[in-house]
Amino acid sequence: MKGLEIAELYFLKTGVPMIAEKFPAYRDRIAAGLVGEGSECYGFDDELSRDHDWGPSFCLWLNSGDFEAIGRSLQREIDQLPQEFIGFKRLESLWGSGRTGVFEISQFYQKFIGLKHVPAGLSEWRYIPESSLAAATNGRVFTDVSGEFTAFRNGLRAFYPEDIRLKKMASRCMSMAQAGQYNYPRCIQRREYVAAHYALAQFIKDAISMVFLMNREYKPFYKWMHRSLKRLPILGESMYGLLGALVTAGEEDAYQKRVELIEKACQEIIQELRRQRLSDSGSDFLLVHGPAIQSLIQDSQIRSINVWIE
Repeated sequence: MKGLEIAELYFLKTGVPMIAEKFPAYRDRIAAGLVGEGSECYGFDDELSRDHDWGPSFCLWLNSGDFEAIGRSLQREIDQLPQEFIGFKRLESLWGSGRTGVFEISQFYQKFIGLKHVPAGLSEWRYIPESSLAAATNGRVFTDVSGEFTAFRNGLRAFYPEDIRLKKMASRCMSMAQAGQYNYPRCIQRREYVAAHYALAQFIKDAISMVFLMNREYKPFYKWMHRSLKRLPILGESMYGLLGALVTAGEEDAYQKRVELIEKACQEIIQELRRQRLSDSGSDFLLVHGPAIQSLIQDSQIRSINVWIE
C-alpha cells in the first residue's frame, strides 16, 4: 500500500472514532489529510521510503480559535493512538518530526510559503519557490466540512498569476539557452568538465521548471521533479524521455549526443511557446524568446525587471 492510502485508512479507523468520542463538538470543524513534505505526499513512496518519516500518520487542521481551544489536548490524543497499524509503524528521524499532527491552518501554510494568507499581490507571489508551493498543495484532504483549509489550498492551487508565470518562463528561456545551448558545448571544448556538468544540471533543472510552468503546475523538490514530469499533459512524457537520455548518454559519444538532445529539448519548448502564442520568433536559440515572453507581461513594474532575473 502507498503511504497516502495507509494514512487515510489510519485516520478513518483511529482518528475519526477518537474525535467523535473526545471532541464531538468539533467533529465538523476539523480538517484532516496528509499534505507537505515526504515522498508519500506526492505518491512516490516505495520500499526505500519506509526507513524514516513514513508510516501511519495524518494531519489535523484547525482555525485559530479552535486551535487555541483544543490544539494541545487534540495532539495529546493523537500521540496516544496506536503506533502500529496493519503491519506498518512510523519511524521518525531527527529532522522528520512535525510533519504530521495538529496544526493551525494559517501557521501550517506559513511554514511553506512564508505567509499566513493566500498571496495577495504579484510581489508576494513572485518570491515563493515552486517547490514550496508544490509541497503546500500536494497530498490529499480526507475531510474538510467547514472548507477553511481547502479554501486556502485552492487559492494556492490556482497557480501563479499570469504575469509571474510569464516572468519565470522568460527567465527560464535565458538560463536554458545560456547553460545548455551555449555554455555546455563551450565548457566541453575547453575541457572544463566540472563546469560542463554543472551547466548540464542547470539546463535540466530549468527545462523541467519550464515544462511545469507551461502546464500551470508547481515543480516539486528536486528529487521528484523529473519523475513528476510524466504526469504532465504538455511535453511531460517527451521531456521526461529526453532528459533521461541526456544523463545516460554513453561516454564514447556522449558529448555529441548531449548536444543533440539539448537542441531537441529546446526546439520542443520553442514549438510549445509558439503554440501558446507566447513567442512568434523564428529563432532556434531560446535566448531570443525570453524578451518576447517578457513583453507580454501586463504589469509595468514586473515587465521592467531584467529578463534574466526571476
